[in-house]
Amino acid sequence: MERLTQKIGRIREHLRILYLLRPECHDRFPVDPIFRGAVLHYLYLLADGCIVLAELIIRMRKLRLPQTYAEAFDILGEGAVIPADFAYTFAAIAGFRNFLAHDYEKVDSVVICAEVMKRLEDVEQYLQLVEEGIRKG
Repeated sequence: MERLTQKIGRIREHLRILYLLRPECHDRFPVDPIFRGAVLHYLYLLADGCIVLAELIIRMRKLRLPQTYAEAFDILGEGAVIPADFAYTFAAIAGFRNFLAHDYEKVDSVVICAEVMKRLEDVEQYLQLVEEGIRKG
């Protein structure tokens, strides 16, 4: 349980940093390589942290093991840790993590600043649902 609490705390820390960067994203991301690197780094850590959290819960609950990162969220939905419909849509974060890990040179500042950064609340919802699901047992 302590590992889960620590992982959730780290994800929340990354969220706080991204919320601080969000207001300047449209202006700075396209022209400031250090700012761009910081945003991409914390988005990667955020996405990866969500996946690791899902995997920790799966092991803790002794649920079936995922074959892919995205499947980890589906398994949380199947195991009623989080709602299945939310799990299905949130699983897209796994593909985003892979994109950041392998294709970061192709990043479009409009997509990152207008689409991705406005979806930080989805991660907050994920954390709330996970905490509720863990409490329910």
